Amino acid sequence: MTSRSPLLSRPGAVEGGGADAGVASHYGDPFREQRLLAAGEAVVDLSQRGVVTVSGPDRLSWLNTLSSQLLLGLRPGQSSETLLLTVQGRIEYAAHVVDDGTTTWLITEGSEAAPLAAWLERMKFMLRVEVADATTDWAVLGTTKALPSGDGVVWEEPWPAVVPGGYSYAIVDERMHPGRERPWFEYLVPRDGLEAAVSATGRALAGSLAAEALRIAAWRPRPGFETDEKTIPHELDLLRTAVHLAKGCYKGQETIARVHNLGHPPRRLTFLHLDGSQHTLPAPGSPVLSDGRTVGRVTSVGHHYEMGPIALAVLKRSVDASADLVVQDGDEPYAAGQEVIVAPDAGQVVGRAAGFLKAPR
Repeated sequence: MTSRSPLLSRPGAVEGGGADAGVASHYGDPFREQRLLAAGEAVVDLSQRGVVTVSGPDRLSWLNTLSSQLLLGLRPGQSSETLLLTVQGRIEYAAHVVDDGTTTWLITEGSEAAPLAAWLERMKFMLRVEVADATTDWAVLGTTKALPSGDGVVWEEPWPAVVPGGYSYAIVDERMHPGRERPWFEYLVPRDGLEAAVSATGRALAGSLAAEALRIAAWRPRPGFETDEKTIPHELDLLRTAVHLAKGCYKGQETIARVHNLGHPPRRLTFLHLDGSQHTLPAPGSPVLSDGRTVGRVTSVGHHYEMGPIALAVLKRSVDASADLVVQDGDEPYAAGQEVIVAPDAGQVVGRAAGFLKAPR
């Protein structure tokens, strides 16, 4: 865990909880902050995130053998995303990846940085690589509009593009994907210069609630929220940005290939429009019911400045895409309308690989 952000001393700052503890959930006006962030007029303190560095001449070829994405030839400043999987193909670690020519930077959830660095350290063998957990030295700022200065290390969100070697399991093609409305950039700044870096942007501060609402509206899964111990990438449509289907051998590849060849994962990510008549939101983890039976769980919840209460949920693949759902939080039911993300039937997938639209399976 990292220390509390110095930006929590700003007027109106209210600290977040869970994975976003240590930074502000908002600074007194969450909806205004969200509008400013969507317009590219605010930045978000993401200093609760973890940062792992890998240096040395073998860094990219080594990471390439360990993870799901093709990282060979990653150019300085080029952004990518990769997963480290179990033998069964389940997501163990997820990282935003950018290389600066001498060092590969891995941005993770805060709780993942130390165990990821330790795991990588055990996998070094005789290769010319050095691994470090740099979380205490580096912080992350997020924004929807690139900052004018080109200095420093910046990760640019690939979502929702289908990157080379990837494949979309979504029911809509990339041109209609709501993620197109949310460009996203993550800047690495020295942790002891965080306040100065924010001031230098000339932009307002938005809290994590604003960033989360825009993420949910973009159908963007987040590690530790949409994932659990059984998650495989297909269920969250992560083959579009984090998996290269033809890169060669890595741990978990057999499951990736087998499920892809079958054409449908056992569960599917879905977007929920929640009943806005209540003044509360269901808690993440709340069960999702169809005809009184539990068919999944809510994974992320937010209040969007235009759409109102929204959520992401992971459901059984067999759930009827037209079924009326209820989110049950204790004694409180919330009616929920589905918007399909990952298609329940392989025949409904608007598959796209290697930059070309393909006919449904």
